Order: sequence, then structure tokens, then C-alpha cells
Amino acid sequence: MIHSDSNFGEVIYSYSRKQALQDGVLVDLSQWKVARDHWKLPLACTSAVFSIMEHAVQHEGCDYPGIIHDLSWLAKQQIGKPNANGPEVYFPCTVGNRTMNFKLHCGPGDDPTSNIG
Repeated sequence: MIHSDSNFGEVIYSYSRKQALQDGVLVDLSQWKVARDHWKLPLACTSAVFSIMEHAVQHEGCDYPGIIHDLSWLAKQQIGKPNANGPEVYFPCTVGNRTMNFKLHCGPGDDPTSNIG
């Protein structure tokens, strides 16, 4: 959401994090204790990332807490490193039997006046 006093004028359309969670575009990972143990802020992933996780759980003997732990730990290793790109960090992680590149983004959530969330 952009404030109406921005350089771009009034908002024509906005799509909030809350709406994305309700629509299933984002999946709330904070339902697992391991996510809350790693992060002070709510943690969500895209439905595409969750689909990768589901496949690993169903076909490769993994579990959600283990995958969330691995993703969180590897993301945290990149925070503050020179390759960090502002609110985004990129990192590889093996989920099941596939190693893929992931991105962690920390932003204001549904309140653009907030610094975090």
C-alpha cells in the first residue's frame, strides 16, 4: 500500500499481506513453533515455496519443522553480509533432495508507516 501523498499519486489498487494470506498466495509459517523460535516477526512464504515444502514432506521423508529450521538458519547466516540487498537476502537451501535458491524479504507488512512487520 502506498500513501496518497507519494510521488505516484493516489493508490488505485493495493493487495495487502493479510489478503494474500487469506487467498493462499502466502502461507503463514508462524503456525509452527520453530518459525516463532527463529523469528520475532511473523513468517510467511509464497504458495510456490510451500508447494516445494509439501512435496518434500510427502515424498522425501522430510517434515515442516525441519525444513523451516533449515531455511531460517541459512537465511539468518546471510543477514548483514555484503551480498545482502537491503531488506532482501538470497541463499541456497536443500529441501528434500533438491538444492534451490531462496529469498528472504523483511518489510512493513500491511502498515507502510511501520519499519517492520
